[in-house]
Amino acid sequence: MYNNAFSKFFDFKKNLFGILSLLYISFIFFISIFTYLIAPDSSSNSNNMNVSIHSKEPGFKIDILEIDEDTTSQSFFDLFLFGSKKKINQIPVSYYKIEKNRIVYREFNSNQDKLKQIPFNNTKVYSKTFLLGTDKFGRDVLSRIIVGSRISFYIGFISVFISLVIGVFLGSLAGYYSGIIDKIIMWIINIVWSIPTLLLVIAISLALGKGVWQVFLAVGLTMWVEVARLVRGQVKQYKERKFVVAAKVIGLSDMKIIFRHIIPNLTSSLIVISATNFAASILIESGLSFLGIGVQPPMSSWGLMIKDHYNYIILGKPYLAIIPGLCIMLLVSSFMILGNSIERLYNKKYA
Repeated sequence: MYNNAFSKFFDFKKNLFGILSLLYISFIFFISIFTYLIAPDSSSNSNNMNVSIHSKEPGFKIDILEIDEDTTSQSFFDLFLFGSKKKINQIPVSYYKIEKNRIVYREFNSNQDKLKQIPFNNTKVYSKTFLLGTDKFGRDVLSRIIVGSRISFYIGFISVFISLVIGVFLGSLAGYYSGIIDKIIMWIINIVWSIPTLLLVIAISLALGKGVWQVFLAVGLTMWVEVARLVRGQVKQYKERKFVVAAKVIGLSDMKIIFRHIIPNLTSSLIVISATNFAASILIESGLSFLGIGVQPPMSSWGLMIKDHYNYIILGKPYLAIIPGLCIMLLVSSFMILGNSIERLYNKKYA
């Protein structure tokens, strides 16, 4: 059964956009895992600033004089998760020359024509190309985009997980039991449902404080309602099926009947709503970061990048805001298309 479903899903002719969406999501997921091994700027949060080369166009190329004055060691695991924590002085130069045991150079955009020199020890000069340009602080935009993808995926996974745990539990209880339990849970659902999502997220974020984990909790605690309503409705239908009645007759507990026999039949519906919630959580996190109550500097987030550079749209450098905006749009669209593709697949299966 599942092999047949997978073969139908991976039929390129009939489901081209679904396949492309899955490939794009997998690509972003890969990037979010190996962030600091891929990013050109492997420093923590890709936060190396060179104000002298701020707001440069994509493809900008410059020589960098790097002075490594930090001898501290860092484990691969720490580097993999948090990036390089070494304090390395990077100086953009417009001219340099190596003379014996020293480097003679002129800083980029320096108002002084006087050359400077430093010993050659612990230094190196290399040419660096900023494929997507630099932001207003002189940081590599491509690296910040790559680091920001990790936040988007983390917020999606964690918030969807929280919403599934709460929504499936409360929805299954409301659907399986009638009477006071159903009324109380539906009362809670209706109250949460009546409050605008973004307003509720902002309220929870302000109550918990600013930060990454606060955003995870805030988004997750507001997205369980859709899951609970879906699960409640379908559990009400399944509890009258013969296999559930038979399970009751042989003496299985209610929890075993719900979570071993009913919930597994809701897998397809939960996958579809999880894909939708994943997309919604990315948009909510971007909105919170844009408002300044989400991810905080120096961390990188696509929404935070738009907040920092939206005024550059009218200052002749719109790509600083458009690039992270396109990243958000493509990832959200991919999850929506993937969810719709899976939904169509299962609709045809059970039609």
